[in-house]
Parts: sequence; C-alpha cells; structure tokens
Amino acid sequence: METVDKAIMAFSQSEKVKTGIIWASQSLSLLHGLPGAERKGAERIVTTLINMIIQEVKLAEVVSGDDRWKGIASQIEKSIMMIDSGVGEEAVNHLSRALSFVTNIGQQSMLLLRDKGLL
Repeated sequence: METVDKAIMAFSQSEKVKTGIIWASQSLSLLHGLPGAERKGAERIVTTLINMIIQEVKLAEVVSGDDRWKGIASQIEKSIMMIDSGVGEEAVNHLSRALSFVTNIGQQSMLLLRDKGLL
C-alpha cells in the first residue's frame, strides 16, 4: 500500500467484500437441507451473489493497485466451480481462504491509516 488514497480504497473494498463472502458462506451452509429443485434455484442465487463479489474484488484490485486481490478472485472463482460441480458445501473452504486474505488486506490498510493519524 503506497498511498493513503489506495489504503482508503483497499480498506473500503475489503469491508464490502468480507460482508459478501460471509453472506455467501452462510447461504451455502443452508443448501444442505434443500430438496432438488429448490437447491438448484438457491445455488443459482448464491452463484449470482458470488459473481457480484468477484466484480468487487476486481474493482478493489484496480482502485488499490494491489495484486493480492487476484489471488482472492481465484479462490472465490473456485467456489463457483464447486457449486457447479454439485458440492456447494465444499465451496465454503475456498470462501474462507478468500476471507482470510481479504481480512489481511483490510488490517494492513487500517494500520497504515492509523499510522497516518486518519483512524
């Protein structure tokens, strides 16, 4: 993180992405008990949410200039592959890894902003 502006953008995006990942993970946990057609519909809704999260991750990479967001996008994209393969519950593992990476970026951004006296 080179500048305050980039740190602000990274922190803001990290909070938004973390929220989306948590929602998606919780939604995936609910799939287990759904019958066939309802499960397929729910999977499509969760996949749409995850695709929206991926767009936010890509935006974060652009506005922050931080390449670590690419790895986060990759982990989240793997979760979609798991859902498409019929093992949506396994997608939570990839989302958890992505959440850890996003949290790290957010913490580093917050520390830079704190050190600059902005938080």
